[in-house]
Amino acid sequence: MNVRYIVNLTNAERQALQQMISGGRDRARKHTRALILLAADQGVSDEEMARTLSSSTSTIYRVKKRFVEEGVEAALSDRPRPGSRRKLSAREDALLVALACSKPPTGRKCWTLELLAGEFVQLAERESISRETVRRRLSENDLKPWQKKMWCIPCVDAEFVERMEDVLDLYAEEPDASRPVVSFDEKPYQLIGETRVPIRAKPGQRARVDYEYKRNGTVNIFMMV
Repeated sequence: MNVRYIVNLTNAERQALQQMISGGRDRARKHTRALILLAADQGVSDEEMARTLSSSTSTIYRVKKRFVEEGVEAALSDRPRPGSRRKLSAREDALLVALACSKPPTGRKCWTLELLAGEFVQLAERESISRETVRRRLSENDLKPWQKKMWCIPCVDAEFVERMEDVLDLYAEEPDASRPVVSFDEKPYQLIGETRVPIRAKPGQRARVDYEYKRNGTVNIFMMV
């Protein structure tokens, strides 16, 4: 079935997107997706958007679909792509993040990729780590230690690493019925609905559902495992 997704922006969403495209600091793809959402909100057809924005109708469809099903941020962002096997374990990844959020060595104003790589090799007891691996892990966690606007850990020393490893080891333990570990998490979820009431199936006729979908707000899902 050819599903049509309807974009209805709130005033806050519309203003945020307009500010984004006027600032000109985001990547071209994110800028184009913002223009797609604004145009769709105004009722511009997919064919007209494809012509004026030099974008394919399939891209426009995906942006509108992700907006309705997941929200504005998901519609503007790229999905993670599968790549090669990760070079760092979860524990090493957490250690690198903690190190980047700590104070730089004495005599240094800020962390650099080279300094982080050298300090990480000593704490993690690894032979080496490339500058590019450090850069990718920081980028995934949206960390830029050379900027001042950031959250900092006072000091990453042997005691901090030991306590951090205790927490990570807890998650890595095998399940034990006598000592259960309960994980609690919260996730926002987009609600979507039909614009017209579906017609139920009956003998000799399939169920009928209109091809338009719209967003009906969000809810929070709480889960315990």
